[in-house]
Amino acid sequence: MQLYWKQSVKPDNRMNRPLLIAVSLLSFLPLPAQQTVGLFFNDSLSYNGYTLLAPNSSTNTYLLDNCGEEVHSWTSNFQPGNVAYLLENGNLLRTGRINSIFNSGGSGGHIELIDWEGNVVWGYDYSSPDFHQHHDVEYLSNGNILLIAWERHSRAEAIDAGRDPGRVGNNGIWAEQVVELEPVGEDQVNIVWSWSLWDHLIQDFDPSKANYGAVAEHPELIDINFEPGGPNNADWIHLNAIDYNPLLDQIVLSSRSFSEFWVIDHSTSAEEAGGHTGGNAGKGGDILYRWGNPMAYRRGTVEDQQLFNQHDVHWIGEGLVGAGRFMIFNNGLNRPGGNYSSVDVVEPPLDENGHYISEEGQAYGPDFLFWTYRAQPPGAFFSANISGAQRLPNGNTLICEGRGGHLFEVDFEGRILWDYVNPVRATGPVSQGANINNNDVFRAYRYPPDYPAFEGRALEPQGPLELNPLPSDCMVFGDPVSSAHEPEGLSGVKVLSNPVSDRVEVVNETEKQLSLVVFTLTGQRITRALIAPGINRLPSGEWLPGLYLLRVADKGSGRYFVEKIIKY
Repeated sequence: MQLYWKQSVKPDNRMNRPLLIAVSLLSFLPLPAQQTVGLFFNDSLSYNGYTLLAPNSSTNTYLLDNCGEEVHSWTSNFQPGNVAYLLENGNLLRTGRINSIFNSGGSGGHIELIDWEGNVVWGYDYSSPDFHQHHDVEYLSNGNILLIAWERHSRAEAIDAGRDPGRVGNNGIWAEQVVELEPVGEDQVNIVWSWSLWDHLIQDFDPSKANYGAVAEHPELIDINFEPGGPNNADWIHLNAIDYNPLLDQIVLSSRSFSEFWVIDHSTSAEEAGGHTGGNAGKGGDILYRWGNPMAYRRGTVEDQQLFNQHDVHWIGEGLVGAGRFMIFNNGLNRPGGNYSSVDVVEPPLDENGHYISEEGQAYGPDFLFWTYRAQPPGAFFSANISGAQRLPNGNTLICEGRGGHLFEVDFEGRILWDYVNPVRATGPVSQGANINNNDVFRAYRYPPDYPAFEGRALEPQGPLELNPLPSDCMVFGDPVSSAHEPEGLSGVKVLSNPVSDRVEVVNETEKQLSLVVFTLTGQRITRALIAPGINRLPSGEWLPGLYLLRVADKGSGRYFVEKIIKY
């Protein structure tokens, strides 16, 4: 503009003055905002549906279409504590944050059902000086609600249970409980089932106290003195997720502090849940399976740890890619390779009767992942806390990178097909282009267009949540396109001799270098190697006789070859 002034304007040329004023004013008009929030990308291969979003610092819950436009919302008197779900009848199941002496992250205390029109049809405070709901709940098909809650125990109680006095402060410690509530009326409940971690402890610190035993010999119990979070941390377990599998009648729980998830039996009576026998598995309320950090039960080292402060463990549902396996948002805080997050899928080792397999003295397997998503470079994807993931019906995965409110969808190969940043914080939506902070999201869920909650209800787009949105040419695509499947098999690999004795011979005809790993049937890794094109010979003379799983993978294509081999 300065150049134009010097070249084109003369003090006595009045004809040029209007143009000068117009061009000068133009220089002060705001440029289009650089996008910082809202929808960044919606590919035709993303899963078409409606995404439920409950910003952590807001009392509103939103339902968005794939173009990031609001189609419905609910208002509560509470900020979330922390999760929200849309039920098939159109009600919103939402947790709320209330004041409590339990003041750790994820505190809730209130549970409510809000109908489609925004009316609270039921609400209840599961909170007292001795217990307090937090983080997550799970809705059951019979209308009951499972929740996780802190359970306070005094310093004296903790020491009597075998806690090292140097590891417990004057305020005592918090254990965890799982409670099944039956909503009654508008604000009452019946407690129909409960489980307390306090009934399933082990310690080897003081033989004169309760729960004394060899920790490594009892992986079904929790070591009361395992405390990776540091001494005197009352919230020493910090559960942050609960999920229920109706086919198995089992519950899975995620402990952030332990970097583990645990499976317990829901088929027990309330009395059996407090003991070590009974239920479908015959083990009462003891842990049936645990995975992520075998140091917690003295069957591993730092090198064996696979989860790092994880969240949102759940079974992948029937009919979805990876059904029956566990999906976890692995936050990756203090990961040895650096802080980065991943979404991991784990296939638990099961026998022919569906029981979890563990070898005496060994950590629970597997020590490999069925599937994982990691960014490139890995550090580009990291949320130190909260967060979650959901396998979608077309095989894609919706990921909530909770810190920063970043939601995105990836296909099975990790390509991003939908990308969105939450624009809502405590003061409400921000304008497009604003630097956004305090927009955390605990989790997000996408529901298909034919979800029963939407039947007979108008879902008209009402515009983006952010203020002053940018112009958009986004399209909501039609029926979901299946863009991902179970990975295809890897051809060009075969085992020459099976059963094997002193060596395994594997032929690689792919003209690529491949990775080979051998596991026991319980998922314990025996050996790993890189195999070149041609015949590869792997020593096996020191293996114990039995069945093994040989897995060869091409990391470039995601394809793999698997064969059971017999060692005699």
